[in-house]
Amino acid sequence: MKSLKITSHLEVYDSLDELPREVSVLMQEAFEARDNAYAPYSEFNVGAAILLENDEVVTGSNQENASYPSGLCAERTAFFYAGSKYPGVKMKKVAISAKSLKHIVAAPISPCGACRQVMAEYEVNQDAAIELYFMGETGKILKAKSVRDLLPLIFDRNSL
Repeated sequence: MKSLKITSHLEVYDSLDELPREVSVLMQEAFEARDNAYAPYSEFNVGAAILLENDEVVTGSNQENASYPSGLCAERTAFFYAGSKYPGVKMKKVAISAKSLKHIVAAPISPCGACRQVMAEYEVNQDAAIELYFMGETGKILKAKSVRDLLPLIFDRNSL
């Protein structure tokens, strides 16, 4: 038997002030999207903002439904909208922020597994890394240089 060690490298920013200006502006877009979330059941609002290579910004927020599986996460809402509105345009950076209506979210909240899989598909299809920045409503921000940093053993068309 052999052992396989998989590591990820993430950068940590202590506050929004440390972010590059372009990313800080993108995170503000994520905040705005987060505040427009429809999350009456979980009271956990998430917003995502994607910077495209054409300098357009596409946002999405989580959208819940009383039939829980029918809802959609902010990241997938934004990615699917970007893919629909700007087909073939590469995605450069994504900013994600989460906020609870019940308590302060001070730790970075990473995308769920389903969102990671969707983001990985877009990254593979565009043959270029997508930077991800994610945080709670305050506090530290984590940066992944690629979706592969969050989902190193991706399942893509080569797996079929």
